[in-house]
Amino acid sequence: MLNINISYFIEKMISMSNNPIKIIIDNRERNVELINAIEANGIEFEFRTVHVGDYVISDRVCMERKTVSDFESSLINGRLFEQIKRLKENYEFPILLLEGNQEDFRLKNNVINGTIASLYIDHGIEVICTYNARNSADIIANIARHEQEKEQREPSLKGGARAHTNEQFQEFIIGNIPGIGPKLAKSLLKHFKNIRNIANAEIKELTEVDKIGKKKAENIHNTINKIYEY
Repeated sequence: MLNINISYFIEKMISMSNNPIKIIIDNRERNVELINAIEANGIEFEFRTVHVGDYVISDRVCMERKTVSDFESSLINGRLFEQIKRLKENYEFPILLLEGNQEDFRLKNNVINGTIASLYIDHGIEVICTYNARNSADIIANIARHEQEKEQREPSLKGGARAHTNEQFQEFIIGNIPGIGPKLAKSLLKHFKNIRNIANAEIKELTEVDKIGKKKAENIHNTINKIYEY
């Protein structure tokens, strides 16, 4: 019985050594420290054009990596929620790697914490915070090992470039107002028919939409109508 178990163990180790762990990295991801650390973890990789995310781990796991600066910029210009929406649409377990230290943030804590909460609760995106590129590489390597050694899943590219309809862009614009999100954006657009009518609506009119209370209505009105200061 002992000999059988040892033989099985040896066969298993040989099988694993013959199937190296491989991930796909987006062509635009060229952080040398991170890539060297991934390689040092024994992970093989290839650069490809990746339409969704930055690191494709398996057919169900894909990671979007953002430094603190990238995260804040994509939140301000509205790209963040569009990126994670596509991530969620294409992969069962989407992950956002947020890389950096607490003191690196320029935006207020309640804005950052509220965004992270929304990513998880409203969009089902797991956010993993890492200290630096080496820490990110360790996370990527460990998840890759779990997926490919334990689950036997290989990386799979998904989500090729696609066109967006006017309706999707309208939902995207309204949905990126803080506290709104995709569901309320659709409700607002159905009620007011277009973005111009939402922008021209008074606070009382905005509260006529289901689940838009006074506080959300004031937030919408102020966000759209506040004078831009630069």
